[in-house]
Amino acid sequence: MLGEADITKRRKTLDDVAKLAKVSPITVSRALRKPDTVSPELRQRIDAAVHKLAYVPNLAASRLASSRSHSIGVIVPTLYNVIFAEYLLALHEVFLESGYQVIVFNSHYSLHEEEKAIRTLLGQRVEAIIIVGIDHTPMARRLLQKSKVPVIETFELTDDPININIGLSQSQAGYDATKFLIDLGHRRIGFVIGNLDVRAAARLSGYRRAMEEANLSYTNLLAHKAERSSIALGSAIMSDVAENSKIPEALFCSDDNLALGALMKCRQLGLHVPEVVSILGFHDLEFAAYSSPSLSSVAIHRREIGKLAAETAINMMAGNPSTIKRQFDLGYEIIARQSTGKAPR
Repeated sequence: MLGEADITKRRKTLDDVAKLAKVSPITVSRALRKPDTVSPELRQRIDAAVHKLAYVPNLAASRLASSRSHSIGVIVPTLYNVIFAEYLLALHEVFLESGYQVIVFNSHYSLHEEEKAIRTLLGQRVEAIIIVGIDHTPMARRLLQKSKVPVIETFELTDDPININIGLSQSQAGYDATKFLIDLGHRRIGFVIGNLDVRAAARLSGYRRAMEEANLSYTNLLAHKAERSSIALGSAIMSDVAENSKIPEALFCSDDNLALGALMKCRQLGLHVPEVVSILGFHDLEFAAYSSPSLSSVAIHRREIGKLAAETAINMMAGNPSTIKRQFDLGYEIIARQSTGKAPR
């Protein structure tokens, strides 16, 4: 006969809970999966045994038995940048309410790391995969196409999605942001960028297109350091701009961290914003509205992207793909605040 002392020396099992509660393992399983199917007295005994033994159900065995993992794979390019915080929060809220667990992988802006994450998630038998981005290695794309699970690509738009695509045109957003500054009368408009990830590169291409259409030169107005985007990096780049070249009339920064750093460095250097230089960011992070001066930015709908991606995945897993569009363009909005103004005469 197995004693309680013996039980404490190893990992607890369903049988251990059953023995302590003096019921069958089947009853314990039923009580844990569907508590309403057993009597209150039995539930109380089983709950007490689970609590005393600190029992954790064997999810791997449960998945094998049910052929369902109730887990969703999510791949983001970084956990450092807060732009993905609201996105992940929205995903978690929708999925947890529907009984799914979310497994998050960080690809570190590497397509190779993304491919490894996809292999791992498929090996864990996730029921859907949601990815930030539309660029993948050929093998990663093949794995996703052959997986037979819903695949949702987010934050960018593509004419050839694997399953579903939810996001915005990063290139068009970059174009419209630059046009916003041109329409204010600015002609020397710089572009500030850190690491050249694919979405930042798309914004840069939009900037170039707008400048070329307006017959404006930008050859010496690109300020770039191949480092992780941060407020400190924005400050350092702005310092280099001030030391090495004529100050542009306006700066379009590829994200708000760089923009805030540039704005703070301008204050240190006595360069008034927006009287001397206008500064425009991207993402519209929370601090943009509360900086001094408040930061103009391009707002993207991060939370809405995450919420729609989760709801769409649940709809697809429920077997309703015919009701789902292949692409959702959630757009963006240019928020004009105090850091941008008309070009001085």
